[in-house]
Amino acid sequence: MTHWTPDDIPWAEFRPDRLTPDLLKVVKAASMVERNAGDYTAYLIKVFRDDPTFRQIVVDWRAEEVQHGDVLGRYAELADPAFSFKDRFQRFVDGYKVPIDLEKSVRGSLTGELLARCIVETGTSSFYSAMRDATDEPVLKAICHRIAGDEFRHYKTFYDFMKRYIEREGVSVFRRALVAVGRIRETDDDELAYAYHAANDTADTPYDHARCNREYALRAWSLYRPQHTERAVNMVLKVIGIDTQGWIAGRAKSFAWKKMRTRAEALRRAA
Repeated sequence: MTHWTPDDIPWAEFRPDRLTPDLLKVVKAASMVERNAGDYTAYLIKVFRDDPTFRQIVVDWRAEEVQHGDVLGRYAELADPAFSFKDRFQRFVDGYKVPIDLEKSVRGSLTGELLARCIVETGTSSFYSAMRDATDEPVLKAICHRIAGDEFRHYKTFYDFMKRYIEREGVSVFRRALVAVGRIRETDDDELAYAYHAANDTADTPYDHARCNREYALRAWSLYRPQHTERAVNMVLKVIGIDTQGWIAGRAKSFAWKKMRTRAEALRRAA
């Protein structure tokens, strides 16, 4: 059951003069990824086939993710009447496929699978919070505020289930840390890059992973501020099982912010 609907968005307050072309490109790419929750749902239902309670959670999660994509797509069409969300999303799913014909988690355990979902929700919650705080366009701010809240709630749900599976499977802090690092590194995989391509490039533009990854990251990372990275690090450390107030956390937060700023500056120079 979704906690809000498109009717809760103040569409009539749209201010195009407050929306930059770069931010709109990020919104268009995000709409592709959010709308594509169906494949992930099919995969999770297979992996958690012996847990009917969690399978229902996944179905509810899918409904909210699809709504996120539809609302972002509607916003993109409002801001750019030449943009067809339906056509662009079809282009995305034609070119990017999630491997769903698997019977076991690619993370090595169900604990690892839930932890990986927590990492994804950490990223989306911080991303939409950063976008909300970076824009003064009223409609986009309202959308991002609601999506960020949903994503944080999803994180808490997956985290609660993960704790149950830790008790069953006994996955160590070290193994959890490896899963977390591995999932974070996957941020540079094809999903976001191809979403940027499908949403923003012309039909005759060939897909170039490096270019699309660079152009998306340059625009998305510029939205972040220290409070967003600090919160994201806290969320990651929590699911691993590391004290969010200890010296490791302090160094991790400092490193994350410096790393993001350094890479963002490198991307700007390259552009």
